[in-house]
Amino acid sequence: MTQPHIARVYDYLLGGKDNFAADRAVGDRLVASMPAVQVGVRAQRDVLGRVVPYLVGEAGIRQLLDIGSGLPTAENVHEIAQRIDPATRVVYLDNDPVVLSHARAILADNEVTFAAEGDLRDPAGLLAEPDVRTRLNWDQPIGLLLCGIVHYILDEEKPAEVLDVLYRALPAGSYVFIHHMLDSDDPDSAMLQAEMQRGLGRAKFRTFAEIGELFSGLELIEPGLVLVPDWRPDPGTPDVAHHPVLKLAAVGVARRP
Repeated sequence: MTQPHIARVYDYLLGGKDNFAADRAVGDRLVASMPAVQVGVRAQRDVLGRVVPYLVGEAGIRQLLDIGSGLPTAENVHEIAQRIDPATRVVYLDNDPVVLSHARAILADNEVTFAAEGDLRDPAGLLAEPDVRTRLNWDQPIGLLLCGIVHYILDEEKPAEVLDVLYRALPAGSYVFIHHMLDSDDPDSAMLQAEMQRGLGRAKFRTFAEIGELFSGLELIEPGLVLVPDWRPDPGTPDVAHHPVLKLAAVGVARRP
């Protein structure tokens, strides 16, 4: 609890209560360096709220694996998915005991949603986790959600190889969603990355081209790899013109052939 954790800092920036002093200190520094950062955090949550209905409602996916899920908040993945089809199975994975404790308590009465321990940096171990193996049907398509997690995998940890292990395990017809912080010529990008590295010990923003390479072997669906507000926006979705902070992250959804 004395060390800041990504999920709890995120919870704090969303206005949640499941965080500690160390998390709030990092969050306050992020807000001080970029007051609009909370707009970006909310936009990340909102785009997830557009992707899940696409996967379940349009693509027909009935099982989701959410890696680095973070602390439960309003409009969780399982809540969105199960409004469309109550039988949709969801497995949340995180490496923080606080996250897992809260998630398991909330999900105790949900027979098709589960929380398990897993670390994206160990994809083989993650895939061998009993809840991942047994709660999902690996003969049917799966929706893999990587929302705001891949930019914490450093280059020396070989993110493309990490993701390739997961992609090769996915059945044909599966989908992958990635939300990733964007490296650009904008000084705000460099400042935010530096503050995240200082507060959380790791962060690696990547260019559009580098993020695109993380979808290797997959087929991006329309509109492709785009800024967060440009992925199938709803009416009233904030735009970059009014909120420049939204140019600091990119998202894409791709299908495994």
